Amino acid sequence: MVGEDGIPRCWWGTGDPLYRRYHDREWGRPIKNDRRLFEKVCLEGFQSGLSWLIILRKRENFRRAFRNFDIEAIARFDSRTVGRLLDDVGIVRNEAKILATINNARRCLDLTDEFGSLAAYAWALEPTPNGAAALRRDLKRRGWSFVGPTTVYDFMSAVGIEYDPLRACRVS
Repeated sequence: MVGEDGIPRCWWGTGDPLYRRYHDREWGRPIKNDRRLFEKVCLEGFQSGLSWLIILRKRENFRRAFRNFDIEAIARFDSRTVGRLLDDVGIVRNEAKILATINNARRCLDLTDEFGSLAAYAWALEPTPNGAAALRRDLKRRGWSFVGPTTVYDFMSAVGIEYDPLRACRVS
């Protein structure tokens, strides 16, 4: 769809101004920074069952609550931290998703020991129709949680790894 400003956008990026900014400045652009990749996979997990707009509106609160998605810091979170997060009205207070984020930080440290970085691991996958399925299976095998098919596909599309035909809306 072409917006009032003449910029082509995906149908989902035309409504709310927050969606438009996210679509125009972030979505589908390659990310190679581990912290940003980890943030994206975690937020995609928190989004499960909710709208992405809810997550975008709470993103700064998530960043504060999860130490700007510092993987090593999150891996050290304990039950007291979980209690604090469950009381934080600024984020999605779902215990399973909070525990998954902590677990995934710990699993991510193992992964970076093996591959050097989360980016090296994630970008080693060739963008294929089955790339998201392969990544999901491997993350599950490595003990990650809240990495279902939709979450992983959305993650890969959002960070520019997986080719998404909707990205044809991009202006070079």
